[in-house]
Amino acid sequence: MSSPVRVEASLDPGLSRWLWLVKWLLAIPHYLVLAVLWLAFVPLTAVAFFAILVTGRYPRAIFEFNVGVLRWTWRVHYYAYAALGTDRYPPFTLADDPGYPARLEIDYPERLSRGLVLVKWWLLALPHYLVVGLFAGGGLWLWYGSDDGFQWGAGGLIGILVLIAGVILLVRGEYPKPIFDFVIGMDRWVIRVGAYAALMTDDYPPFRLDSGGTEPGPPFDGSAEPARPRPRPAGWTPGRVVSIVAGVVLAVVSTGLLSGGAASLWLDRAERDADGYLTASGTYSTDTAALASERFTFVATTAGDVPAARALGDIRVRVTALGPKDVFVGVAPASAAERYLDGTDYATVTDLASGALTVHRSAKSPVLPWETGIWTVSAVGPGTQTITWPDQAGDWTVVVMNADGSPGVDVRVEAGATLPILGWLSWTLLVAGALLLAAGVALAAIAVTRVSNELSPISQGES
Repeated sequence: MSSPVRVEASLDPGLSRWLWLVKWLLAIPHYLVLAVLWLAFVPLTAVAFFAILVTGRYPRAIFEFNVGVLRWTWRVHYYAYAALGTDRYPPFTLADDPGYPARLEIDYPERLSRGLVLVKWWLLALPHYLVVGLFAGGGLWLWYGSDDGFQWGAGGLIGILVLIAGVILLVRGEYPKPIFDFVIGMDRWVIRVGAYAALMTDDYPPFRLDSGGTEPGPPFDGSAEPARPRPRPAGWTPGRVVSIVAGVVLAVVSTGLLSGGAASLWLDRAERDADGYLTASGTYSTDTAALASERFTFVATTAGDVPAARALGDIRVRVTALGPKDVFVGVAPASAAERYLDGTDYATVTDLASGALTVHRSAKSPVLPWETGIWTVSAVGPGTQTITWPDQAGDWTVVVMNADGSPGVDVRVEAGATLPILGWLSWTLLVAGALLLAAGVALAAIAVTRVSNELSPISQGES
């Protein structure tokens, strides 16, 4: 019985003994192009999902594009390490190449089930995924020894058999026909499942291994079937392929901008405290005499109409002593703070969220913090002490100590900033994302519409 997904291949005679060793390198241009094409294949399949759900039809232009991507992928895999069945370099085209030894054709379905589209790709195809995992990778578990004991790895039966065939080809100059037939049967199974999961057919893939290069049933070219108009190869021209891929890429980039803009806007509108600060906090305990931040830098440049030197706005550090001692908090130029702490026993906060510290040991006692004049702004006293200062260019360090310079700092620190740039940044990201999304949708829609217009007489003729 003929399958709507037809995969055929012919083993080239006189294969090179050694060329397969470098095909991974020769196929890199195809891998790069396919990576971009598959980037378009996935969202276009999502579009087809909703179209089938609403209309019961797979949009013809998208169908032809996705078939072309699968066809291109099959040719490259056949040339490379899913078969090694030919030394002929694959053509760079979505269209069928009757002269190439690896071919793929999928019948366009006039109608598709709206109910099946909801379950076939994740539920009904699940048994096949287990088989495909064994064939293509991830389903054959191997254990091997290492210095750390036994480790596991995963491999596919197709890759293993193709490697064996490659070694035999290298030694004997001949590709074993039984291995070829078996490998093509597994490749055919994988492609049938892929087409079913991509919603391109409602015919459930058969649980059988149709080995060999020729499909069972009528010939691949359909000569034993009633004549059927085929889509003109001009449908998906290189320019239209570039247009739809560029559109999908722009749409993907726009989602990042839109989500970033929405998150920034949410922070700007919902997460500020009563004084307008966005804050982060942590509790720190150290047996050293001082607790210091890592050096942080503000650069005096401009970003739009908002100077970056004021991008953070007003900065606030609030320190609450968790013990009975008075607490000191101050901010100073980083170089002055380093000189003050040099040779003393102190800890540096390396991660504000986790409270990670790096301890610097010394027996030297520090000068009482409130007795030195290095601080740009400082506060000292019992309970909670707060300092605020405007964001300004330079390298800075925040230092927290017991007011008497004694070791054993135990505090809760809350650091925040007003971030006046956040609202401007949010709307910039949202507008840029919306513009990119509109441009991406327009590029993809233009390409799909033009192909659909060319294919519409064909669809009418088939119906």
